[in-house]
Amino acid sequence: MNYLVIAVIAYFLVGLEVILDKFLLTSNKVSHPSIYAFYVGMMSLFALFLIPFGFHLISLKQVILSIIPGVIFLYGILSLFFAINKSEASRVMPVVGAVIPVVTFLLSIFFLAERLRLIQIIGVVALIIGGIFISFEFPLKNKNKFFIGFRYSIIAGVMLGIAFTWFKHFFEHDNFSNVFIWTRLGLFFGAASLLLVKPWRAKILNSFGGFRNPQKEHYKTGSLFVVNKALGGVGSIMTNYAISLGSVTIVNALVSTEYVFILLFGLALSFKFPKIFQEKESALDITQKVVSIFVITLGIILISIKFKHGGNF
Repeated sequence: MNYLVIAVIAYFLVGLEVILDKFLLTSNKVSHPSIYAFYVGMMSLFALFLIPFGFHLISLKQVILSIIPGVIFLYGILSLFFAINKSEASRVMPVVGAVIPVVTFLLSIFFLAERLRLIQIIGVVALIIGGIFISFEFPLKNKNKFFIGFRYSIIAGVMLGIAFTWFKHFFEHDNFSNVFIWTRLGLFFGAASLLLVKPWRAKILNSFGGFRNPQKEHYKTGSLFVVNKALGGVGSIMTNYAISLGSVTIVNALVSTEYVFILLFGLALSFKFPKIFQEKESALDITQKVVSIFVITLGIILISIKFKHGGNF
């Protein structure tokens, strides 16, 4: 299967995961982003099930270098959860999706010796323009030009971009399963490090009460969380696999398809859960998002031309 197809399917699953993240965080089923990030990091240990499929020991130096990007990734998704908790998911994800390809593009040039053709560069630029345009709060005369979670979105994009590029480096020197397992340990240690922050530690430790005295609501929330993270886990594996097969810049640029899915899911659910999803439905907002989707789609087409025709662009 072409790695572009794998990436799009992965982003569909991750888009569904983001919508459920928004539901859990904003509906107060999970009281704080640090709690959510903590359990996400703990669940990353499920990567150990991949041990029979290519795992092997590496040097202590390699272990440390594998854990670091995992920790960065964990703090990237923590920033993402803060942004999603504060703002519309259909605005947060495009900004994150715009920052990631810029970071990975620059890092890939300097550290991975990767070179894209002109048509692909134009496609990445189109994706970035679409992502930035969707982040504006109209009318621009308002004091806040960008949505509330904009800064958290930028931080998340930078951290995730660094982590993805680092992962790509490892994929070029080792098999997929081994890299995935060692880097997921980084997520685990990143989650454990959240306990070092006193306010977060108190919230995380208090959340354990739901395990000691489970109620029906806790079972429902826990089940939804597990199903949601399973979707995200499959999406993450597929995304990393696509990165291992092809260009890290292109795979991450295709994250635009994810926030197209998120926009559609968010708009549909905003009618039933308006206080949770808060999707603005005015003509201006809809037009802004539709135009952004058009630019994003153009970027995807330009990126795909090379693979469809196999020409020199």
